Amino acid sequence: MRALLSVSDTTGLAEFARGLAELRWELVATDGTRAFLKSEGVDALSVEDVTGQAVLLGGRVKTLHPRIHAGILARRSDAQHRAELEREGIIPIDLVAANLYPFREAAAKGLAGTELMEKVDIGGVTLLRAAAKNHEDVIVVARPERYQGVLEELRERGSVDIGTRRDLAAEAYAHTASYDAAITSRLYAESGVSFPDELVLPMRKLRDLRYGENPHQQAAFYALRSESGPLTGMEQLHGKAPSFNNLIDLDAAWAIVSGFRQPTVAITKRCNPVGVSSDPDIVRAYRNAFRADSVSAYGSVLGVNRPVSMPLAHALADTFYEAIIGPGYEEGALDVLKRQDLEIFRAPLAKPGTKTHPLDLHRVAGGLLVQTPDDGVAEEGNFKPVTDRHPTLEELTDLIFAWRVVRHVTSSAIVLAKGLMTVGIGPGQVSRVAAVETAVRKAGENARLSVMASDAYFPFPDGIEVAARAGVTALIQPGGSVRDQMMIETADRYRIAMLFTGRRHFKH
Repeated sequence: MRALLSVSDTTGLAEFARGLAELRWELVATDGTRAFLKSEGVDALSVEDVTGQAVLLGGRVKTLHPRIHAGILARRSDAQHRAELEREGIIPIDLVAANLYPFREAAAKGLAGTELMEKVDIGGVTLLRAAAKNHEDVIVVARPERYQGVLEELRERGSVDIGTRRDLAAEAYAHTASYDAAITSRLYAESGVSFPDELVLPMRKLRDLRYGENPHQQAAFYALRSESGPLTGMEQLHGKAPSFNNLIDLDAAWAIVSGFRQPTVAITKRCNPVGVSSDPDIVRAYRNAFRADSVSAYGSVLGVNRPVSMPLAHALADTFYEAIIGPGYEEGALDVLKRQDLEIFRAPLAKPGTKTHPLDLHRVAGGLLVQTPDDGVAEEGNFKPVTDRHPTLEELTDLIFAWRVVRHVTSSAIVLAKGLMTVGIGPGQVSRVAAVETAVRKAGENARLSVMASDAYFPFPDGIEVAARAGVTALIQPGGSVRDQMMIETADRYRIAMLFTGRRHFKH
């Protein structure tokens, strides 16, 4: 039996090759792999020993040779194939272990153009695809994690089960497809193409989840290989494996607090903020966020953009939370949180305005909707007062705060804020006036002297009138309605200061 080894990632290779040699497999290796095996005390033939052909073009052409690929592709059950191998003196290759040049790592280091293209693997991809095509006769291994299992089957049975071979072949094709997708994404990015005719998304599984949106649904968390994000880089410090829903809420909470420079706490549930507050004292920020909707806070998720302190950890003990995500945890605080049986996560905190992904994806039956992200580019300089009364400095500060929060509320969205804390949120309503009514009802007496943010324009004055009767003194909205002048007149009638932003923030 003959095995061909050609890898960039040498993890576990020496043990695998040594195990094959002990089973009396003949080993053939490409130059770099062979040098590594020799340093580990494992002998292997060179590809040149098999082909009789020197490496060409500085290593670009090594395994692309009939004596290699005929040995892989020959069907053992085909008499003509066997006869041709015998006539040409070609020994069949029964196992191929290969992984590819580190293109992604090279791109991440800043390589570009011709220099980066030199990191595109050709021979390795061809080896994997050929072996996977002929997996009934050839064992193909693209992932080092599979070495031990393959060795165990060979030791126990002398062969590898067809079901395992099929799984290994699928993994090989996934490996090459993901690799090609990374190259494709990079080339399109360098050309400035956001929406190519064929969109390929290289993904890798980070973890299995406890369940999906409901316990009867299975779920997993995948990362896009071409992107980075706080959740893909987060570390779980305590608690059971997160569910699908918890990860969505963690993402929502982290997106909110990442948009603020000052200490901020966001409590999220069902993909919406329950309460958000900014304050120099992070414990006070938490208490203000909790007070915004203490009923809905039960069983929710928290995001904090400062290291969690002991006082904050103790403050959380009064309410049941599912999970918390923050940039760090001070000494002792982690132990306090662990006693509350929270899912605890640590994530890198990006600078406000940092783009973590170039495209947003939304699944629909049979396909994906793809858009550029609502990246929250700073808009404050474009805010335009449109009413007779302009906002006071205090109102303006709260309007900016509310505008940053309303981006993260599902449409139609209304946020009432006062003193850098939300006091009422109206999420996911099918009419804007209903969203205002919901926010006002949740705010109660706190609606008085608050400000209001709306993610889209007001088509009718009824929403502004509801807010005015509740005591709202200023509002911020995109504008853009054919009835904008009517909205301005309504705000003037109630002495409400109003700003137009010129930018809508729908979130479906």
